[in-house]
Amino acid sequence: QPASAAGVPLEKIRERIDSVDAQLHALINERARLAQQVGLSKHASGRTVDFYRPEREAQVLRLALDRNRNEGGPLRDEEILRLFREIMSACLAQQNALKIGYLGPEGTFTQQAVLKFFGHSVRPLPLTSVEEVFHEVESGSADFGVVPIENSTEGTVNNTLDMFLTSPLRISGEVELRIHQNLMGRMTMLGDIKRVCGHPQSLAQCRGWLAEHMPAVDRVPVSSNAEGARRARDEEGTAAIAGAAAAEVYGLNLLVPEIEDRPDNTTRFLVIGRKTANPSDADKTTLLVSAAKTDTPGALYRLLEPLAEHGISMTRIESRPSRRKKWDYVFFIDVDGHAEREPLATALAKLKGRASLYRVVGSYPKAIL
Repeated sequence: QPASAAGVPLEKIRERIDSVDAQLHALINERARLAQQVGLSKHASGRTVDFYRPEREAQVLRLALDRNRNEGGPLRDEEILRLFREIMSACLAQQNALKIGYLGPEGTFTQQAVLKFFGHSVRPLPLTSVEEVFHEVESGSADFGVVPIENSTEGTVNNTLDMFLTSPLRISGEVELRIHQNLMGRMTMLGDIKRVCGHPQSLAQCRGWLAEHMPAVDRVPVSSNAEGARRARDEEGTAAIAGAAAAEVYGLNLLVPEIEDRPDNTTRFLVIGRKTANPSDADKTTLLVSAAKTDTPGALYRLLEPLAEHGISMTRIESRPSRRKKWDYVFFIDVDGHAEREPLATALAKLKGRASLYRVVGSYPKAIL
């Protein structure tokens, strides 16, 4: 009888694995029944969106991460988080699967962000623009939306920011996705490539590699990387830059993997919804603010002074045209903490008193890994 390296017969180990599997299955079923009771107690009609709580899911994932680190694995943190995410996703979908609008089509990085945040037991709704994602969530046709907001290499996605100037939607969560850009096409030789299609952000993230390895090849910006992959499938001599999933979806050869210029290339996505998340143990708040006269000396300093006075860490600030008059600006600001908890609550009350425009766009759990 075959034996393992530890001297225990393999058949005995397999029997133990079967026993553990049975226990896991029973516990998963018990968790699903408990989740079902939570849903029914919170909303008699069983509408999933009304009892979905991103702050609770963040808490569960952080507890799983802490246990894994304290117990020393052996599974990687990312794998543990993925397993628990899928369990929660399946349990939640017992009522009705959440409908998630995202910047499509199928095969985009935004779709990957949807699956990383919500798991696979949702109904993804690919849409053609950031504006359409906002509109579908506003109308209730989608429960939540996922849109890109910034890249660590190329900066802010301005049209996402600008949507918050007029939209009533709130930020419910955030996702950070490590971005690997891959060159793909129907051809097998790089010398057969006449043009490379990609989203402008992706082309920019690979600018150095393209200049070094394909300086004479045309670079064609398209609406999405998935659109570039579709063109690579249908057009002779066209290659695309996209995530590995697009190569599978569109039947392309993966010619050169990971051609992004920076090894830490990461994109941050926002989850948008119609409600504000409750406090969790690690939150971020996004503000939309403006001073009465943004062109006067010290206007921004006076506006932000309460944050410094109360020890609030500001992690990001972006200015955008206010659309009220020329050369007038609003500021999108990310700070640590939840707007309903101290010391941020007191700091925001003072900031609001100095602002001509003030809105909490969202308080939400920080991204986990």
